[in-house]
Order: sequence, then C-alpha cells, then structure tokens
Amino acid sequence: MSEADGLRQRRPLRSQVVMDDGQAPEAKDGSSFSGRVFRVTFLMLAVSLTVPLLGAMLLLESPIDPQPLSFKEPLLLLGVLQPNMKLQQAERLFENQLIGPESIANIGGEVKLLISSETPIEGRKMSFVNDLTITQDGKKIYFTDSSSKWQRRDYLLLVMEGTDDGRLLEYDTETKEVKVLLDQLRFPNGVQLSPTEDFVLVAETTMARIRRFYLSGLMKGGADLFVENLPGFPDNIRPSSSGGYWVGMATIRSNPGFSMLDFLSERPYIKRMIFKLFSQETVMKFVPRYSLVLELSDSGAFRRSLHDPNGQVASYISEVHEHDGHLYLGSFRAPFLCRLSLQSV
Repeated sequence: MSEADGLRQRRPLRSQVVMDDGQAPEAKDGSSFSGRVFRVTFLMLAVSLTVPLLGAMLLLESPIDPQPLSFKEPLLLLGVLQPNMKLQQAERLFENQLIGPESIANIGGEVKLLISSETPIEGRKMSFVNDLTITQDGKKIYFTDSSSKWQRRDYLLLVMEGTDDGRLLEYDTETKEVKVLLDQLRFPNGVQLSPTEDFVLVAETTMARIRRFYLSGLMKGGADLFVENLPGFPDNIRPSSSGGYWVGMATIRSNPGFSMLDFLSERPYIKRMIFKLFSQETVMKFVPRYSLVLELSDSGAFRRSLHDPNGQVASYISEVHEHDGHLYLGSFRAPFLCRLSLQSV
C-alpha cells in the first residue's frame, strides 16, 4: 500500500449525532396528551362554576328593587376637606364592652313609650324609627322614620335600593298627635333643631345631603337643601360649640379615587346581581372603612374636617357629640366609643 493510499484511509471521522427516533414521537404524544387533559380539566372547572352562577343570577330573586339615582361628581378632597390623620388621635373607651354604640345622650328619670311603631301614621307603619331632637320646652319632638319597608338591620339594603319611603315627623307631647313634615325621603337619618329652633335639619343619607325644614318665619312649612353633594354619606347631626353642626360619616365618596356607591347608583342591574349572590355582611367587607367628621357652619359651609382614612382607630362613625372640650364618637358597628380632645385638633 502506498503512502498516499494510507493517507487517504486515515481521513478524520466526522462527528455523528445519534438520535433515538423511537422515543421522539412518544414524548410528543405525551406532551399533547397532558395539554388535552389540562384543557378539559380547566373547561370542566369553568363550566362547574359558571353554570351555578348563571343559574343563581337567573333563578334567585334579589331582595332589592333599585332604581337608578343621579349624583353630582364628588367634591375634591382639597382645602378644608384635605385628608388628615386627626381622628387617629382619639382614645377608645369601653372597648369590647359595647355593641354598636350609635348615639350618645344623657338619660335620667322615667322612661315611657310615647308612640308605638305599630301605630300607622297617615296610613303607614314605622319600620325604622331612627333619630330625634326635642324643643327646649319639651312640647315638640322631631324624629325620622327611615323606611316603612326596611328595618334597622337592613340599612345596607335601604341604601342600595334607594327607597324613597322615609319621613320626617313631628310629635306633639301635649296633644299626642303625630304629623308628617317631609315625605319621600331616601333614608332620612340624623335630625337636629337649629339653636333658635326656627328650622330642623335632616340628613338624607342615600343622597349624601342634608335637608332643612322651616318651623317659623316667612318660609314656615317649606323646605330646601341645607347642603348637598357631601364628600360622604351623613349619619347623625349634632350642634357644635361654635354655633354650627357636627356630622359623622362612616364612608366617603372618594375624589380623586373610586366611590363604589356613586358607581353603582346608575347601575341598578349590578346591585341586583350583588345581592342575589352575597349577604349584607359580605358586601360590607368591600366598603372602605374611611371615617370622616365634618363641622358645618350655621349656613352649611365646611369649617373643618377630621379623618381616619383606614378606620384604624375610629371606625363606622355615626355621631359626633361635643361635651366639655371633647368629641365623643358613636359608631353603629364598632365595640367601643371614641373620645377626641378638641385641643389636639
């Protein structure tokens, strides 16, 4: 064999890649099978959740029959309304010893029934007697019946439905007669006489406003809006030492931000769906716990605001009672009272 032939025979071998052709289709088939199983499982899960949900929405009755409501754009939280942490300076009193201390009053002497809620007033019974205010001579009591349909435990249904069957009433302690002063109110709540008793204020919670009914003067028997488009939903109204009024609010209409109640006000179909699927307690968990206290002037202008943006200290505020340099804060859900020194704010 020549040298040239030897060189030709010793050519370097090229690298070879050996592929197991027998296993490749098997792996591909396994991956495809797993994908099909995942898709079928996901589809079955989606159907198992969707069908009952659709069935519930179609077959279950909603406890409310809401009508669309219209609100103005909420006020910007600027100036006097600028958010702060002042309510977080409050101290808690009687913690875990109370259940929803909604209102605060000095009580003494005999307690007796003046009028039964079973007694029809102009053809309608009172289902949700709420707040009251009494003239200095004790002859007249002004009070609210928030609804003739819903009771106190149904307050969230009342707000969400926007029922307009609330009333402001007057009770004469001498004649024992009851008279309707204002009707067709949407959740009339807190009520307060003016210092001179020439008018009475009533908070219309659902509509985020306060109405005024005139008891004397040229406007006697008439009514107007004392303040509207409030930054929250007003509860009770109480006098302030400056001649104005304190208003407690358990939640606000955020701006900037998102106000759930404003959003839902013009979408009654969403309200119906929500209460077909969830209880009041469940829905309340989604309502932001933003506590707000407003001081209004005697003409309804904003004087100052006190905030607890997360409801960490003062939550679900229903009333602000001023006494001896302090504010006592009632709540319709919290297991305590709060006390705040006015010197600190």
